[in-house]
Amino acid sequence: MAKRDYYEVLGVSKTASEDELKKAYRKLALKYHPDRNPGDKEAEEKFKEAAEAYSVLSDKDKRARYDQFGEAGLGDNGGFGGAGMNVDDIFSMFGDLFGGRGGGFSGFSGFDFGGFGSSRSSRGGSSRRVNRGSNLRIRLKLTLEDIEKGVEKKIKVSKYVPCKTCNGSGAKAGSSTETCHQCGGSGVIIQTQRTILGQMQTQSVCPTCGGEGKVIKEKCPECHGDGIVKGEDVITINIPAGVQDGMQLSFQGKGNAGARNGVAGDLIVSIEEVPHEQFERNGNDICLQTYITFPEAVNGTTIEVPTLTGKVKFKIEQGMPSGKIYRLRGKGLPEFQNPYTRGDLLVRVDVWVPKSTTKQERDVLEKLQNFESFKPNPTKKDKSFFDKMKDMFS
Repeated sequence: MAKRDYYEVLGVSKTASEDELKKAYRKLALKYHPDRNPGDKEAEEKFKEAAEAYSVLSDKDKRARYDQFGEAGLGDNGGFGGAGMNVDDIFSMFGDLFGGRGGGFSGFSGFDFGGFGSSRSSRGGSSRRVNRGSNLRIRLKLTLEDIEKGVEKKIKVSKYVPCKTCNGSGAKAGSSTETCHQCGGSGVIIQTQRTILGQMQTQSVCPTCGGEGKVIKEKCPECHGDGIVKGEDVITINIPAGVQDGMQLSFQGKGNAGARNGVAGDLIVSIEEVPHEQFERNGNDICLQTYITFPEAVNGTTIEVPTLTGKVKFKIEQGMPSGKIYRLRGKGLPEFQNPYTRGDLLVRVDVWVPKSTTKQERDVLEKLQNFESFKPNPTKKDKSFFDKMKDMFS
């Protein structure tokens, strides 16, 4: 089932500003927050849906791709809502939007919503951070044949992967983690200061545990406590048909691994179209030039030309002028958002003029030029050079 439009989910227009998006998301997150709707699966799903919409529309690159190509422009897993994402993962991404533990939402002080964003709610009152791996960016070369049908690619990349020695925990074998003594497991430090306006509280990430709420007793000797090491991975991605040169596709969770069993970043794939030996691309249309002989142009003929999916035949009418363009409907590239809509194949047919001839050939040509049919006699139906130029630039 197709997802709802992200603008519709947040209840904003397509021209909504960053502040309008943030305000709309805060309102929905307050309404459907799991802590305010315990056991309500429908509210939890709406909470996730709002987070997914905001994660896309608050990101300039993702929003631009979504506005142009819809959900398909965001890659295999759509926007934020890829497989494996849960409420705690949402908290890990948007904590700075609402403030930390105890602050709650504006106007609701004292109500504990847990932490959002880089601080993850443990659902027990703490506000611990979940590490998120960085995004990985690669360029992928595709032929027009790949683009025409869509393609599955297996790519070997260098990236950060979970440490096998400690299974990504960062702890030495036999060791474990303990609650951070400085923040008491909350992941944040709250400081109170007296000012002329009264007491003011400031909150910052705990410097001892980095916001995770726990520290490792003994670090893994392989990854030095990070839980990730440099390695290689073979990633399988599906590229949809109709992509264009320079387009960027995002594949959620296929980037660098997050430290200490954190959330993996995304893989950003930039499409690079390989020039074709026969065809040139113009949007979803493809262009081809071919030649026929002078006798074929005079008498008419049937020619066979290549396409991206095989060969096709079409008729050349008698007396065809050199440079005529034939449009073969539906033989071009599929539209990115709608593979059932296709561009055309534009075939320019030129008359081949030999660069050198034999005496016998020249004798034949001299006889032909004396026949009345071979003498120039343009009519109003034959467009002038200037008319053709107007058509080209109109």
